[in-house]
Amino acid sequence: MLEYTIEQSLIDEGYTYVCGVDEAGRGPLCGPVVAAACILPVGIYIEGLNDSKKLSPKKRKQVFEEIKKHAIAYCIAQASVEEIDALNILEADMLAMNRAVEGLCVKADFAIIDGNISRGFKIPTMTVIKGDATSPSIAAASILAKVTRDEMCEQMDKDYPQYGIAKHKGYGTKQHMDALRQYGPSPIHRKKFIRFLDEK
Repeated sequence: MLEYTIEQSLIDEGYTYVCGVDEAGRGPLCGPVVAAACILPVGIYIEGLNDSKKLSPKKRKQVFEEIKKHAIAYCIAQASVEEIDALNILEADMLAMNRAVEGLCVKADFAIIDGNISRGFKIPTMTVIKGDATSPSIAAASILAKVTRDEMCEQMDKDYPQYGIAKHKGYGTKQHMDALRQYGPSPIHRKKFIRFLDEK
């Protein structure tokens, strides 16, 4: 069970609404990067709330619904393929995270960010490496982002079935790379991520 140690310490310092922030889809060759921000009531127990990568897809969806039911506020946002290409994946990641925090219907006054980089936020932040395995708020944000992006991958797979996106979620597997060489890129592919196609 994840403890609210970080969240509670910030509330003890005088903050009221502490949100966890995480993203999904930084590494794939296609599709948007998705970020989520989530404020949970401190102390609430949600069964299965853990690092989203450790949960089965079915369990993750169940926990996703529980998070939405119990959260004080949550917001899921994204940065598009075009924004990833125009900026870079790190800046697009930060853009999506900022959008998620800004989009909360209850305004957070502090954000705990998964990872080690925090840029452009209008409220105080702290970064936590592997935060999705230590903070319930980040774990919740991780699940919200991951489930949402997986659902996007299902849709991308229907739109562009030749790439097998539902299976590999857009990552650079052999199947995906071979399909890119055979069919060329689609509009959902990140140009900066597929430069290997230009190599002779």
